[in-house]
Formats: sequence, C-alpha cells, structure tokens
Amino acid sequence: MNFRRTKIVATIGPASQDEQMLTKLVKAGINVARLNFSHGTHESHQELYNRLRKVSAENGAFLTILQDLCGPKIRLGTIKNGSVMEVGQTCIFTAEEVEGDAHLMHVSYPRLAEEVRPGNMILLDDGS
Repeated sequence: MNFRRTKIVATIGPASQDEQMLTKLVKAGINVARLNFSHGTHESHQELYNRLRKVSAENGAFLTILQDLCGPKIRLGTIKNGSVMEVGQTCIFTAEEVEGDAHLMHVSYPRLAEEVRPGNMILLDDGS
C-alpha cells in the first residue's frame, strides 16, 4: 500500500460519474472523492456512493468519500411580478409572510434582524 501524505481530492461532477471515468480516476491515484451536496437528490448521491465503493473495491483502493454539505440558505418569499430593485435602493426584509415587492420582502430566517448590523452588505441571488 502507498501511504503518501499528500492526498489527491477529485470533485465528482456530471462528467465524471460513470463507472468508466471513476475507474480512471481511481487508477490515476485519487484518495478522496468529493461529492457536492448542493446539487442532486438523496437517491442520486446514494447511487454515486455505491458506484464509488464498487470501483474502489474492484481496484483494491482505499477511497475516502467527502460529502460537501451546503450551509443553510436564507430564502426570499414570493415577490410580485414586475418588481425591480434599483442599485442603492433601500429595502425592508421582514419575517412576516407578505407578498414582497422592490421595497418589502419576506425572508425565511426570522433572526436576520438580530444578526445583521447597520452597514453590513446583504447579497441576493447567491451574490451574483
């Protein structure tokens, strides 16, 4: 067995999920298969996990599987069609379940007001 200290981590995405590609990756020497849990379903992750274990066993490799979990997401509620925010505009975020517009929006995190300070930047749409 090779016990090198440096580990090779490969993120397994749509282009590398089939058994043939996973075999190539294992033979190339990956030690850790990283699965991005921001995408996919429980079933698809279970299938990929089983495939990784199979390929690992067939090639006599010890493969660690890293499950990269996304943190909690704060979601906006329903927003009226046609609502457009302008750069620099003031908007109120509320825990009340309201139909939002460009000036008032429901957020799914009731403690937001306790944790955000004046001057903090709030990014929408995952910051894009």
